[in-house]
Amino acid sequence: MSPAMQDETDKEQTSGNWSWWPSWRPTSMSLLKTAEAKILAYIKNDVWSRYVTLPNQNRIWTLKVTNKSARKHTDQGIVSNLVVQFLCKSFAHLTKPPSLSIVAQTPLVMIHGFGGGVGLWIRNLDALSHSRPVYAFDLLGFGRSSHPSFPSDASLAEEQFVTSIEQWRQSLGLERMILLGHSLGGYLATSYTIQYPERVSHLILVDAWGFPERPQPQFEGSGGQVSEDKRVSPSRWVKALVSVFVLFNPLAVFRAAGPWGPGLVNRFRPDFNRKFENLFDDDTMTQYIYHCNAQNPSGEVGFKAMVESIGWAKRPMVQRVHLLPPSMPVSILYGSLSWVDPSTGKTVVQIRGKSPTSVTLIEDASHHVYADQPEEFNRVVESICNTVD
Repeated sequence: MSPAMQDETDKEQTSGNWSWWPSWRPTSMSLLKTAEAKILAYIKNDVWSRYVTLPNQNRIWTLKVTNKSARKHTDQGIVSNLVVQFLCKSFAHLTKPPSLSIVAQTPLVMIHGFGGGVGLWIRNLDALSHSRPVYAFDLLGFGRSSHPSFPSDASLAEEQFVTSIEQWRQSLGLERMILLGHSLGGYLATSYTIQYPERVSHLILVDAWGFPERPQPQFEGSGGQVSEDKRVSPSRWVKALVSVFVLFNPLAVFRAAGPWGPGLVNRFRPDFNRKFENLFDDDTMTQYIYHCNAQNPSGEVGFKAMVESIGWAKRPMVQRVHLLPPSMPVSILYGSLSWVDPSTGKTVVQIRGKSPTSVTLIEDASHHVYADQPEEFNRVVESICNTVD
C-alpha cells in the first residue's frame, strides 16, 4: 500500500486539547465512522475508502466509487494496453505507427459544502459512477479528515483549503478531473481551478456559496426607507447560525448543547431526514450530520475566517471568475427554492463573455439540490460529464 493511502482501520485521530469534550458531547470519530458506514452500505457499486495522507501528514478521508461492470472492462483494458505497448514497439519502424491507445474516462471529483461530508452524496454516487470513477472526500477540517488549525486571514484560510485539494490530487495521481463543488465546495473548487486550470476538464458549481458581492443598502426618497433585494428567506437553521456567528464558531451551538446536541440537529434540520426518507426511516442522516459537526472546530474556523457574515464572502468569487481560462467550461446549477441567488450565475456568464458557461435551474430543489431532486441532478451532471468524454 502506498504511504499516501492508508487503510480506514488506521488509528482514528484524537481531538488533542479538546479530549475532555466527549464527556459532555455524545460524539467521537468512531461514532461518526459508524454513522457513515450505515449510509454507505446503500452503495451498490464498488467502493474504495481510504485515508489519503498529505505531505504535512494531514489526512483526507476519501471514497472512490466505480461501476462493477466497468471494473471488468478496466481489467480487460490493462491486458489490452499491454498488447498495445507490444504492437507499438513492433511498428516503431514505421513513419506513422497505428493509433491503438485506450483512453480512460475522466474521473468526477465531488466536494461537499459547509458542515457536510461524503455521506451526503449517497443518492448520487451510484448513478454518477455508471460510466466513470467518482471520487468524494471530506474537506480538510470536516468530517473524518484531519482537523488542523486554520489562520484567521481570509486569503490564507482559503489557500490552506485549496492546497490540501491539490496535495490530495497529487497523492492519488489524478492527471485531470471533472470538478464539482456544492456551496462552500463550489467556492473552493473555483479557487482551485483558477490556480490549477490544467488539472480541471470541466467545472461544475452547485448552488455555490461566496460568489456575489454584498449589496449596499439603498435609501429611497426622503423617508429614508431601505430597499433590499428579495430572495428566498433562509431556513431557520441558517438564521440560528447567524445569531451566534459573530461571537462564536458557526456550529458552536451544537457542541455547547452537549447531550442535547443530536436532538438540536433533529429540531433545526428535520429536512435532512425527509430528503433521505426513502433510504432511512430513522434519524440516520441527522445523526451523521451531528457527528460530522460536533468534533473539535477546524474547517468551520477556516470558513469563519473567509466570511463577513453567514451569506457573504470577504473575497467574493465573482471578482475573480475572469481569472478562469477562457476555454474552461463552467456549468452552474441552482435549486429553484434555494436561498442562494441564481442571478449571480447570469453575472458569471456576462463576465466570461464567449467562454463556455451555462446556468441550469433545477425545479423544486432547495440549497441541497443533489438530495432534493437526485434523479434530475444526476441526469444533468451525467450529461455534463459526457461532454468531456
